[in-house]
Amino acid sequence: MIKRTLLFGNPAHLSTRKEQLVVKYPDDDQKKTMPIEDIGVVLLEHPQITITHTLISKLLGNQVAIITCDAQHLPQGLMLNLNTHHKQVAQMRHQLSATQVLKDRLWKQTIQAKIKNQAALLKMNNIPAENMERWASKVQNGDPENFEGRAAAYYWKCLFTDLIQNFKRGRYEGEPNNLLNYGYAILRGAIARSLMISGLLPTMGYHHSNQYNSYCLADDLMEPYRPFVDQLVLELIRTEDSYTELTPSLKQDLLKVPVLDVIINNQSSPLMLAAQQSAASLAKCYSKEEKALKLPSF
Repeated sequence: MIKRTLLFGNPAHLSTRKEQLVVKYPDDDQKKTMPIEDIGVVLLEHPQITITHTLISKLLGNQVAIITCDAQHLPQGLMLNLNTHHKQVAQMRHQLSATQVLKDRLWKQTIQAKIKNQAALLKMNNIPAENMERWASKVQNGDPENFEGRAAAYYWKCLFTDLIQNFKRGRYEGEPNNLLNYGYAILRGAIARSLMISGLLPTMGYHHSNQYNSYCLADDLMEPYRPFVDQLVLELIRTEDSYTELTPSLKQDLLKVPVLDVIINNQSSPLMLAAQQSAASLAKCYSKEEKALKLPSF
C-alpha cells in the first residue's frame, strides 16, 4: 500500500487515539483523524506545532519518517525507528563488514543508473544526451574518472536551458534550487525510511563518508532517484508564474515525490515502494545473496 506524506504548515496539536493520528487546530472545534498505518512521512513545518510523545512513538513504531523544519520552513531534522527488522543485527554486521571492492561496485551501479536517468530526462525534453549515455557505459568501480561530475556539469547546463539563463545548481543558489532542495529532502526521508525497514544503518554509506552526515547511505542510494525530483520541478516551473518562494501550493506539489511513478524490476511502481525494493536489494548485496542493486529508471 502507498503510504501518505503529510505536511503540517499551520499551528496544530498532534496526538493519538485508537491508533489514529488526531489533529486539533486552534481555530477549529473539530478534530481530524487519520489511521497511523496509512502514513509514511510526516513534515512538521510550523514552529507552533505540538506533538505528544505517545504519537511520536506510534509513528516510529509504524515506520513513519518524521521530518522537522527550520525557521525558514526548510527540512532540517529526520527521526526514524531504530528497531525495524527481525534480523537487524545480522544486516548491520554485513553492512559494516563490506569490503571496499563491494562498495566500489555498488557505487558504479548507482552512478550508472543516475547518469542514465539524467540522460533519459534530457532526451524526454528534446535535449541531446548521447554523450551522457556513453559516459554511463564507461563508469568503472568507484567511478575513479568522476563521470558523475562530468555528467552533472552537462546535465545542469542543459536541463533548464529553455526556461532559465545561466542556471547554477547549488544548495544556496537561486531558484529553482529552493524547489530542488525541498524535493530532495522529501526523497531523502523516503530513502532513509526504506533503509531502516531493511535493517540497514543510514549513517554508513558505501561512497559518501562525511563524518558530520548522519545519512550517508541514504545519500548514496537516492542518487538514481534524483532525476525524478528534477522532472517534477521542471514541470512546476513550466506551469507556475512564480517560484521564488516556496508557497504552500508548491510544497503540496513537491509532497508528491513519494508517489511519483518509476520503473523498477521492469515494472511501474510508486517511488516509495521502489525505494523499498532498492533498499532490500542493497541489504542482499551486503549479505552476498545478490550482486546487483535494483534501481529505478524512467
